[in-house]
Amino acid sequence: MKVAFVGKGGSGKTTLSSLFIRHLAARGLPVVAIDADINQHLGAALGLDDETAAAIPAMGDRLPEIKDHLRGDNPRISSAAAMVKTTPPGSGSRLLRLGGDDPVHALGRDVAVRSGGAAGRVTLLATGPFNDDDLGVACYHSKTGAVELYLNHLVDGPGEYVVVDMTAGADTFASGLFTRFDLMFLVAEPTRKGVGVYRQYTEYARDYDVAITVVGNKVQGDGDVAYLREHVGGDLLTWLGQSASVRAMEQGRDGIALEAANRDALDRMVAAVDARERDWDRFRRQAVEFHVKNARSWANRAVGEDLEAQVDHGFRFPVPIPG
Repeated sequence: MKVAFVGKGGSGKTTLSSLFIRHLAARGLPVVAIDADINQHLGAALGLDDETAAAIPAMGDRLPEIKDHLRGDNPRISSAAAMVKTTPPGSGSRLLRLGGDDPVHALGRDVAVRSGGAAGRVTLLATGPFNDDDLGVACYHSKTGAVELYLNHLVDGPGEYVVVDMTAGADTFASGLFTRFDLMFLVAEPTRKGVGVYRQYTEYARDYDVAITVVGNKVQGDGDVAYLREHVGGDLLTWLGQSASVRAMEQGRDGIALEAANRDALDRMVAAVDARERDWDRFRRQAVEFHVKNARSWANRAVGEDLEAQVDHGFRFPVPIPG
């Protein structure tokens, strides 16, 4: 299952995504976590020191080799250089399995995490930070494009999880990446700005059949819950309150158990993800639609080829067998 955490800056998006990742991993479930935020803090939230987190190879810097691998011997793609972030897989493309032996997962770092007294392991990938070399010549989508290619070529099954900490704000919708997820958790504080982001996101997603559910954060009482319900209605899935455990983790201290109410909230989030059913044909159809749109608007000119010819209309994903 492919999951995204989105929200405005400062909402606690990265903290909640790290709690969710820990919660899954502590159950022994296979998890790939991806830091796709322009501010790369997911590694720290999972317990890595700054030096170790910074040493994770950036997916955005390895696009040529990622493309070369995924292209395989697909005859519709003339070269790795002709691949763009929306290029969909076809016959001859190399597909990925979660945590597989491939050049993409090889960029990840195996991270030991704990939650509720139980230990687990996570593969952490990172798009890489926006640095001085990018200023004036690139946008952050050049890095998140690696994530879009990864998700487009990933054949994941039930009980497998990819959790992406997305960049904050409406920039999430600046590419087709937002359609690659089974569920998007919108982290919202019980404030006017928090619910304002909810209205903005649902408006953008309306025409693309994207599932968004709201997770309240920094909730301090019944009044905050009532405020969220008033403004987001039935889209409010659950909420998390102030947490001494989270504070301790943010200070680099372990050993304080997450509060029962917050654990229950994470359980509801896992259940919501597991209840989603992947429509592989729709997943592929949306990828093709965005690829054609990008080809016509900019990519054909940028590459110097008709990239619509990359679409293999007879291709179907080999859907994994549950379990």
